[in-house]
Amino acid sequence: MISARIAAMVLLASATPAFAQAYQCRVPQRIEPPAAPRQDGPERRTALGGYVLAASWSPEYCNTNRRAGGSMQCSGSAGRFGFILHGLWPEAPQGAPPQWCSSGIRPSVEELRRNLCMTPSPELLEHEWAKHGSCMAKTPESYFATARGMWNRIAWPDADRLSRKPALTAGDLRQAFIAANPGWTPGSIAIRLSQSGWLREVHLCLDSRRKPARCSRPGARDGQAMKIWRGL
Repeated sequence: MISARIAAMVLLASATPAFAQAYQCRVPQRIEPPAAPRQDGPERRTALGGYVLAASWSPEYCNTNRRAGGSMQCSGSAGRFGFILHGLWPEAPQGAPPQWCSSGIRPSVEELRRNLCMTPSPELLEHEWAKHGSCMAKTPESYFATARGMWNRIAWPDADRLSRKPALTAGDLRQAFIAANPGWTPGSIAIRLSQSGWLREVHLCLDSRRKPARCSRPGARDGQAMKIWRGL
């Protein structure tokens, strides 16, 4: 009986869509297929050495990208967002990461809609598959399923509340993340700030077995002053 109950819980969890720190996320009934992404660098096929799970702090993005004001992510029409998944990026064992592996396959509109509460931008989802996902999966469905599985295992700290802490530093966010996610270490969490010190992204670094690993690009130091745009 107990094993059957656990199996049912696992099945339910696997069927649950992945969410960002979303407040009343409402997926549109219909979305327009985005234009094909423009390749912004050379094709690079290398062995897989690890991953970066890159999360953006949505209020900062919306504050600094005024042209995105009418988008699902920033307009408020589909809810409000805290941390969203920017993308799951493959890393090489050393050197530049793989990218633009030219699968020629594009995600269906249904697949894009399935992931909009995790990454509330059809254009970004399409771009992430083409640039990164095509180098680590055969289909968009497989890539996004992997991304959702990894994303759903993360418990995000309340960055909106943390923003009110006096003399806030990047180390405060790292420690809040570790408190919510035992097993992670400071070296496996890279915090990206703007030139003026505003939180932009958190990069979570993993090895090829999807376990926390030291980031090759560590980002902001623990003692570095940090500001968090609230906007929620």
